[in-house]
Amino acid sequence: KISKGKDRQKKIVLSWIINKIGFLVFVVDDKKVLKMGFTSFLLLTSASAVCGFAPSISSSVSHLSNVYEKNRVAGFELPKQSNKKALWMSDSEDAVVSTILDSSELLGLPARPGRPLKVAIAGGGVGGLTTALCMLKKGFDVTVYEKTAAFARFGGPIQFASNALSVLKEIDEKLFNDVMDKFTFTGTRACGIKDGLRADGSFRMTGDSLDYLWNPDAPADWFVKFPLKECADLYKLPYTGVINRPDLQDLLIQECKALAGDDFIQNGNAVVSYEDKGVGEGVSFTLADGTTEEADVLVGCDGIWSAVRAQMYGEELRVTSPDKKKRQGCTYSGYTVFAGETVLKTDDYYETGYKVYIGPQRYFVTSDVGEGRIQWYAFFALPPGTKKAPSGWGGSTRDEQGDPGENLVDYVKSLHEGWSSEVMDVLDSTPPESVEQRDLYDRAPELLRSWAKGNVVLMGDAVHPMMPNLGQGGCQAIEDAYVLTETLAATKSTQKIPDALNDFYKKRIVRVTIVQFLSRLASDLIINAFDTPWSPHDNKGTSWKSYLTFFWKPLLQYAIFPGQFAYLYSYFPTGGMGDLPQQLEARWKTKHEKDAEAVFAKVAEEGQQSSGPSFFKKAENKPEDAALVK
Repeated sequence: KISKGKDRQKKIVLSWIINKIGFLVFVVDDKKVLKMGFTSFLLLTSASAVCGFAPSISSSVSHLSNVYEKNRVAGFELPKQSNKKALWMSDSEDAVVSTILDSSELLGLPARPGRPLKVAIAGGGVGGLTTALCMLKKGFDVTVYEKTAAFARFGGPIQFASNALSVLKEIDEKLFNDVMDKFTFTGTRACGIKDGLRADGSFRMTGDSLDYLWNPDAPADWFVKFPLKECADLYKLPYTGVINRPDLQDLLIQECKALAGDDFIQNGNAVVSYEDKGVGEGVSFTLADGTTEEADVLVGCDGIWSAVRAQMYGEELRVTSPDKKKRQGCTYSGYTVFAGETVLKTDDYYETGYKVYIGPQRYFVTSDVGEGRIQWYAFFALPPGTKKAPSGWGGSTRDEQGDPGENLVDYVKSLHEGWSSEVMDVLDSTPPESVEQRDLYDRAPELLRSWAKGNVVLMGDAVHPMMPNLGQGGCQAIEDAYVLTETLAATKSTQKIPDALNDFYKKRIVRVTIVQFLSRLASDLIINAFDTPWSPHDNKGTSWKSYLTFFWKPLLQYAIFPGQFAYLYSYFPTGGMGDLPQQLEARWKTKHEKDAEAVFAKVAEEGQQSSGPSFFKKAENKPEDAALVK
């Protein structure tokens, strides 16, 4: 009776049942009549009678028919069968029947039947926007919920290492090309560790020679150099560099709007809480304005003080312990960092990418960030809240300076007494009002609990914040975006979403844990195990740490750093890119020098001044101050 009826959903379920127990079923011409051998029919009906199965077939198929209708209304249509072929269930039909049987909904892609996966993304930073773009290109229905009222141009440069550039290219070729147009390569030039006390102030380039052990006139400026270029060449990947965060933000938003229109993002309406509705039923979530929305998946990439993570892990949102060493499940790293930006033409400006000056209990980092600018960080091993300076880091609310009359450049200089004039030259050229600070908080890797629970998942800084030493925070968020999207794209029904999200966690946890460890180790070694290296020609390095630092040098230069960067760059979904990296570098080099010289000339004529917004400061929402993204 079912086989001759017009309800194809009933026939497809019956054919699936028969197929699964080993009977051959045919669909003939356009009549779509199911036929089976007489012996097979007797075996089926006999087994049904013995097992008490037959009386329930009709009601079960009727129930399944109702569920099927739900999927059909949602946009699902069964694929048409070709004439005269055996109905060994196709992948798509098998997924259909599985979906019908478990009452969940079929999820489709442009090349697969079913409705689009509906994804809500909490947080519109680099990780959130990259995730949105990656998912939109797969055909997902994506909405980003961002707390800021409007996107404004704020923030300083962000580093993209070779691994992240490979992922960007795999996600979107156009985005990669646009990023390259605004990129400043650092990994093509000398990068490494310099002696903060012995650098002679001339910003000179010196080789790695051991003759300084017996020759007091031999330069000892450079301690070790990083093999960034060599490791990128190993995999034939683009070289590490930086891009202005506002430029990257603009590019990501433009690409997303081209795919989904202006409504893909809701500004000024952050996700504040959620309710997981169970397997196959999605998640509902509450926004800052009190409204409630629903989606199949909620992705929490709302930063280190994530509201989504706070609920998932039972943390108190933004609650800090009295000693300031604990905040929302994060532990104070032991380091505070000041940051600033200046325009300064040093003798080694075109020859160096970034330098780490080391000394007792602190280190100072400078990096070329393009257009004649030098970005610097000063790391200190100090208790949290030791010095209150303005902080708009990462787009958060900018605090007022503790002492408005204090010159913050002078304060940072006072903590580097006796250091090389190279450090002092950079600080002296920095406008004091541009200096900002934050205390660095860290999280241990989540080895014992998943990043996913039900239909909700965490990614990026929300679950694995990185110490900034290796510049991998944004890189790992981009890798998260790509792996999460690929995992969900292979998910065929809403019932499978929780398993897919846990699979994403399993795919990422090992690599992310290693990168977190390496990032934290870099800080701990430089602050706690490194000191001014010992030298036979002076008394600047005489502690046990100085001797240890001296003997670390060959191991760092020829084993640890090559292994570290080779591992960081080892994730590259594009595969090797041939001679493209060299072509990109050659094209950039001419433009870089031209742009820098123009800025140097302007500063020489007009003087150095703070250009708003500053390094971390979020632009105020005024037409003259903020370039809002339309």
